[in-house]
Amino acid sequence: MPLLSGGGRHLNARSGVRQATSSTDLPSRVPQRVLDGIPGFLAWLALLVSLVLAIEAPYVILVLASFIGLYSALRFLLAGIANFIGLRRIRAWERQDWEVYWQQHAGPHALTLDEIRHLVLIPNFGESHATLVATLVNLARYPEAREQMHVVLAMEEAEEGSPAKAQRLCDAFADRFAGIHYSVHPQNLPCEIQCKSANLAWAARQANQTLVEGGQLKLDTLVVTSMDADTLWDPRYFSALTCLFALHPQRHLRFWQAPIRYHANIWDISPPMRLINAYSTAFELAYLSAPWWLPLPMSSWSLSMRLLVDSDYWDGDVIADEWHMFIKSWFAREGQVRLERIFLPFAAHATTGRTLRETVVNRYLQTLRHAWGSKEVGYIIAQMLARPDIRFGVAFQLLFRVAHDILLAGAGWILLTVGSQVTLLLHPDILRELLELNVRSPVFLALQTGFLLVSTLCIVLWAQDVSMRPPRPADRPQTLKERALTLASFPLMLILALVFVALPTLQAQTRLMLGIPLQFRVTRKD
Repeated sequence: MPLLSGGGRHLNARSGVRQATSSTDLPSRVPQRVLDGIPGFLAWLALLVSLVLAIEAPYVILVLASFIGLYSALRFLLAGIANFIGLRRIRAWERQDWEVYWQQHAGPHALTLDEIRHLVLIPNFGESHATLVATLVNLARYPEAREQMHVVLAMEEAEEGSPAKAQRLCDAFADRFAGIHYSVHPQNLPCEIQCKSANLAWAARQANQTLVEGGQLKLDTLVVTSMDADTLWDPRYFSALTCLFALHPQRHLRFWQAPIRYHANIWDISPPMRLINAYSTAFELAYLSAPWWLPLPMSSWSLSMRLLVDSDYWDGDVIADEWHMFIKSWFAREGQVRLERIFLPFAAHATTGRTLRETVVNRYLQTLRHAWGSKEVGYIIAQMLARPDIRFGVAFQLLFRVAHDILLAGAGWILLTVGSQVTLLLHPDILRELLELNVRSPVFLALQTGFLLVSTLCIVLWAQDVSMRPPRPADRPQTLKERALTLASFPLMLILALVFVALPTLQAQTRLMLGIPLQFRVTRKD
């Protein structure tokens, strides 16, 4: 296709560029459908085991449930500790002068700061013009945007009028970046579903062909950032990324991730949703901060174009694009890929709706989409089977990290809740015994300790989130109804977790087990 005038290149050739691959295009001794169904199978097996043990061996399932409860409480405790560590690091990183940092740490293999270029991919579908303008204005705050940053608006052919919308944005921001371009991802390509991953793959291939192979950008000094269309970066993020990429001796084996905060529209969402988002924010920071957890990319992140090309880009049939891309790169580079932290948080928009019902549905569907990452358990196992040259112990660490949260939210939740509650309903004599023995019963003590510890840490994590929130607008004072909803949210936390975490996770895992596809859907956030 010819280049377009007005500051934007139309990167949309239907021929000559290979479309995104399918995540199932790898050899395996086990069908991918079977591997995809592992989390769902274990969840339903946990339900069956819980019911059978509740009838035949009630004390066994109570002991198992109490163990999972204590483990969950320990996980919350570690998250609280890691969150404190992360908050301290954020304050230190916010004071850092990155040009001075480069001068202090530059070794013989370091690149100079002015060699680095950024390619920012913004996949979008149905996003409002105002949202995209706010995103581009935020990106333009990077001091070197005019010299070092190229932006690609990754549009979808399925959105009517998307090329014209992209061209208007390219024209408006032509003088704010080193280059601003757009691609249009075609509909109905083979081995694809309509999803962010397929759009990213198309845009990245087009950018590589036009900008890198065309000689405008260099492959080994180009950093690619994948971001949501409403991500608002800390203005220092790209300065830190430039410095760290230039200094790192293994820059082409690294991802970079900043903490996410769901604060961009914090005062537009209901208090119960703020509580749920507070815990999401806390755990994302905890995963990045804790040395005992393996961090994985989330939402918006960066990697080198060299690593992206070597890994053959995103797959076109994947919902959880972040985890899948990391895992794919990890195996493509024989387990050498790691994620580096950048402790400069970016703001994200939380899900909203015009009514309470719409808000609940949108949040449920967002978790359902995220829970489609359960598919990555099977993908890792397939890769392990196809790559016996990679040491089992090393690959198993990655499998354990991914499977841990997925299975805990599915099978673990069932064993904890169904296993304990059904048992006590079927055996009221055991409930009376536990109440009479009180703390003298190990099961009672474990369950109550876990519950109290989780409840306390929920309040701590919420308070941490409150301390980080942007100031409340002067024209939106807190009302009595809002205070009441905030207080009511705490005792309802278990119900909120059931509706917005456990149930959508179980639904996603069951659909994967049954082979029922999920179509990507953009969640309302404004």
